Amino acid sequence: MKAHINRSTLIYYYTCMSLTILDTRPAPQQLTPSYLIDLSQLSAIVLSGKDQKTYLQGQVTCDVLPTTNSSLTHGAHCDAKGKVYAVFRLLGRDDSQWLIQPKTTIAPSLTALQKFGVFAKVAIKEAGDVGYFALIADHAEDLLKQHYQIVPDNMTPVVSAGAVTIAYLPGAIDRYLVITEQHAVEQEMAKFNLPIFHHTVWTLLDIIEGFPILSSETVSAFVPQMLNVQAIHGISFTKGCYLGQETVARMQYLGKNKRALYCLTGSSDNVAINDTIEIQLGEQWKRAGTVQACYQDQQGTVYLQAVLASDADHQSVFRIKEQTNSLLHIHPLPYSL
Repeated sequence: MKAHINRSTLIYYYTCMSLTILDTRPAPQQLTPSYLIDLSQLSAIVLSGKDQKTYLQGQVTCDVLPTTNSSLTHGAHCDAKGKVYAVFRLLGRDDSQWLIQPKTTIAPSLTALQKFGVFAKVAIKEAGDVGYFALIADHAEDLLKQHYQIVPDNMTPVVSAGAVTIAYLPGAIDRYLVITEQHAVEQEMAKFNLPIFHHTVWTLLDIIEGFPILSSETVSAFVPQMLNVQAIHGISFTKGCYLGQETVARMQYLGKNKRALYCLTGSSDNVAINDTIEIQLGEQWKRAGTVQACYQDQQGTVYLQAVLASDADHQSVFRIKEQTNSLLHIHPLPYSL
């Protein structure tokens, strides 16, 4: 890693062969109109074989059977008690099912899927020799059309051409996820001649969009509704049985769930995953939850993802327990709970 002084801002960057990946931790309003994000923190579990769909249907929360190679689906993989191993984006590629997720959740999810996969005609492995990056741009479709024959959209969110697969992720900030062979990632990124940000910017966007981020510390800690998986259309309540379904259904129909995923923003120092979050009640502070994912921009503003009481008041004041000078508030998510 090298350091470069740009005016008063210390900018760290990583040199990957001929490409420079910036780690400037920009605030959302500082992001350039067009840029790429290195996604070296992502991986995928790949299921192939005759029973790939029917097997996966009995393992995850989303409805797999209607999916096609041009569809993108959110979902969660749970243990038998309904606790979430991983939250993923599911798409079809190379006649296989790809569960794209952070590398931190691959191992427990893969082990569990392989455990029961021996009874079906399915091969289950982690994707190898594959690279990922994202394009965010005001005129992303025009940029993509300069280099690829087909471009995804709302009607066809996933397209593939040769070794390249592109997925459209709509949101407050539209994102295009590009998947290609590992050795070709730099070549594909270089085509755009755009700034390349560190993968922490992807974390920032997921936090703001309310897409659940699990770390190794939070695997098997929550049921899907505590992570708002139903709000991102990642749970089917009509598809039939799957691992952990009894708990998920009980939370849905018996009102057992009392927690939800929130985005908090404010000021704090050196925030880390699993830091305790407290809520102010009168003159007292009470434990409210823990930091699940975090991003701190170069201006000092933090963006946190945390599971809190589902009836948390948006006017409430929060802080990090060990940092009495910190101050956090709930940031609205782009969907309703």
